[in-house]
Amino acid sequence: MRPESQPKILPGWAIATIVGVGVLLVASIAATVWMFLSHWVRDLTATAPAVGTTIIAPEESKAALALPDLPEGTDEFAATAYLAAQPTAYWLTPEIDPVSEIGARMTNLLDEARTQGHALAIVVYGLPERDCSAGLSAGGLDDAAYAEWTQIIGDALHAAPDIQKTVVLEPDSLALAPECGNLADRTTQLRDAIARLASTNTWIYVDGGHSTWLPASQMAELINGIGMNDVIRGFATNVSNYNDTALEFDYAHQLSGLTGGLHAIIDTSRNGAGSNGEWCNPPGRLIGAPGGTYGDDVVDTNFWIKPPGESDGTCNGGPVAGAWWPPSAVELTRNVTLP
Repeated sequence: MRPESQPKILPGWAIATIVGVGVLLVASIAATVWMFLSHWVRDLTATAPAVGTTIIAPEESKAALALPDLPEGTDEFAATAYLAAQPTAYWLTPEIDPVSEIGARMTNLLDEARTQGHALAIVVYGLPERDCSAGLSAGGLDDAAYAEWTQIIGDALHAAPDIQKTVVLEPDSLALAPECGNLADRTTQLRDAIARLASTNTWIYVDGGHSTWLPASQMAELINGIGMNDVIRGFATNVSNYNDTALEFDYAHQLSGLTGGLHAIIDTSRNGAGSNGEWCNPPGRLIGAPGGTYGDDVVDTNFWIKPPGESDGTCNGGPVAGAWWPPSAVELTRNVTLP
């Protein structure tokens, strides 16, 4: 008669190992589910710019930086102080924020958005052979540096899903392309830049020209040619221009209908007196409606995209493009009561 076999008992270390592995497996699954749910909730709750949206007044705006050098009590100081306090897009250019410094700039801007409790609007403006026609804002990076520069910007945007971020990508780049003969390069550069910049709660608007430039049909072909209409939010119109807001709404609706329903934002920073037909420092202009004032089912809203008080270039007495010009600040703010 054979003796009954005794049940095998695992040693304590083996039981502890199995339990530990089980706990780690459960924790890993829970973390994965939580990450998926959090991203899903973030994507679901991300909201595009709309009427009522307020963007930050950047602490590093040229208006803010110019204030210490202006005598207090003067009209130039009062106008500059007023404009420095207004919600306005911040222009990222490689001349001011090169590859080595763009990451720190983005960190600062995103921190300001959290501190101010507002959305962030940036203009990415550094394409190779930028402004190849007018030349007043010429410059930009080469292809390799531009890829690196926009990747750093994109990484910062990706790391801040809690902040609503509007990106106006390369104003004038598409509308100028036929004149400059570089449409194929532009299309590739913009397509790749969009891929690097896209992330949760980041709303990208490509160049949409404006109502008195290219016909909507031609502009639509340029936008559709990028092949990223399913990634971008839409297009920006009237950037750095002066056209009446109603004209831009009509134009935006035409363009949206030709681009599969893309949305728009309109720059109203300097269109308070409409346009006199000039685009470079025209006299007699006024600031326009504050951002977040207007919108409908096509136009998400209006923003101040071009900072009022910055020169369009060396024309009509202005300094180089982008430089702070106090007399312009005074002229543009004639329709508001300054402190």
